[in-house]
Amino acid sequence: MPTTNKPTEVNAAEPTTMSAYFKARPNLIRIIAVTAFFIFWEFAGRQGNELFMSYPSAIMVAAWVITLEGTLIEAFIASMVPFAIGMAISIVGGIAFGVIMARIWLFEYIIDPYVNALYAIPRLALVPLITLIAGLGLGGKTTIIVSIAIFPIIINTYAGMKDVRGSLLEIGQVFGASERQIFFKIVLPYAIPFIMAGIRLAVGLGIIGMVVAELFTAVTGLGGLIVRYANAFATDRLFVPIVVTAIMGVLITQFVQFLEYRLSRWRVLERERTAQ
Repeated sequence: MPTTNKPTEVNAAEPTTMSAYFKARPNLIRIIAVTAFFIFWEFAGRQGNELFMSYPSAIMVAAWVITLEGTLIEAFIASMVPFAIGMAISIVGGIAFGVIMARIWLFEYIIDPYVNALYAIPRLALVPLITLIAGLGLGGKTTIIVSIAIFPIIINTYAGMKDVRGSLLEIGQVFGASERQIFFKIVLPYAIPFIMAGIRLAVGLGIIGMVVAELFTAVTGLGGLIVRYANAFATDRLFVPIVVTAIMGVLITQFVQFLEYRLSRWRVLERERTAQ
């Protein structure tokens, strides 16, 4: 009998299945990417001059040593005090300013030029003036952090309030909702993703402001460690406060994203339903 050559079946779903597998596990991709980076850094760092470059294993040993000495913990606490105060002021003040700008047109017209101007000014140019007015201690450091971190929150809060669709407001009015109910039930929930995005930006800028404040005011905290170890050419110890600030930024940002997920659950469900 004549034999029929059947075409070889190709499972076209395999790439899609593999892509869907990794897409559903973002943390796995992040772990692989970070692990690959540290492996590359370990081997590449060992090839260079230890005076100018270190590698993860040496940094971990240095971190363990200065932690046992108490230096790292003391510096971390010294940095967290102005950072926590500055971020609290930035979040509360930024949201309040953004809401008032979005709700009161006269306040918006008056404040908007100042917000844009101050946001555009390089903050390093204001550090000498801030230290003259607020001093070199806690007040000066907190002021520097607030001057850097507050503007993304103001701008994003304002944008979120203004971005509310008119149809949503009309639905609220049709159902007889008061201005207070419209604000708390429609406008504010709709603006939460914008506000959280501003806070995420503010966290990174706040950490930068924290280090800058410690470099240009009283040399303490993690910024003080950077200066001390850089002057001593202790490269392995120099990387420790840098890595600590990076980890701190990642953890705080993840926490803000978790809060955003909890506070705007409706938007996440809407996005998932649209993607299906």
